[in-house]
Amino acid sequence: MSLKLNDVTVSRGVGPVISNVTLEVTPGEVTTLVGPNGAGKTSLLESLSGVIGISGGSIELDGVDISKMSRRRRSHAGLAHVQQGRMIFPSLTVKENLQLTARTKADMDGALALFPELEKRLDSTTVLLSGGEQQMVVLARAFASKPKYILLDEMSLGLAPVVFLRLIPVIEQIAKTGVGVLLVEQFAHLALKIASDALVITSGHVSYHGAADALLKDPELLKKAYLG
Repeated sequence: MSLKLNDVTVSRGVGPVISNVTLEVTPGEVTTLVGPNGAGKTSLLESLSGVIGISGGSIELDGVDISKMSRRRRSHAGLAHVQQGRMIFPSLTVKENLQLTARTKADMDGALALFPELEKRLDSTTVLLSGGEQQMVVLARAFASKPKYILLDEMSLGLAPVVFLRLIPVIEQIAKTGVGVLLVEQFAHLALKIASDALVITSGHVSYHGAADALLKDPELLKKAYLG
């Protein structure tokens, strides 16, 4: 049981932006994907969720090849993707945003338990929330869909570091419920602290794949991986 990329290549425009990447996301654990800007991290997540197609290799979810599945079918199979940019529905209330994915009241209550501060904002339109609160809504909405695996892409973008620090323990909490988490994050050290496995992507290639704590303990190893 896992989410696997097997020798995946993703092409955009004139050539590949990701080449021959293999990784595995395990239920109940956080895998962190870091690397310099423009390395192809977002494209990798988009290929997993079906936003873009792959030009080589395969993607498996719990042993089922989903490489040719539509984005909707991948979502129904248990894959949630939190994209960059806080993709809220601004004219809807917090409650209405969560109802888009929650099948039952228990699903919604479980999502709200991650962020008790949203309880008092349930009837507020999300456009009136702070950036941090909006990101909480996005993450709660994804969790309310009861995913098997969740892809988180640069949740800290546009947020103060102190706000992102509020999200870190929630990501750990989500993993502890049995969800496999693939986290792409610019704050590498914060992301690596909650991960078991880590990959460094440089120019579309994996320059490091191994234990997250090894990168934390050896700054030179992390630097070398970033330099490719």
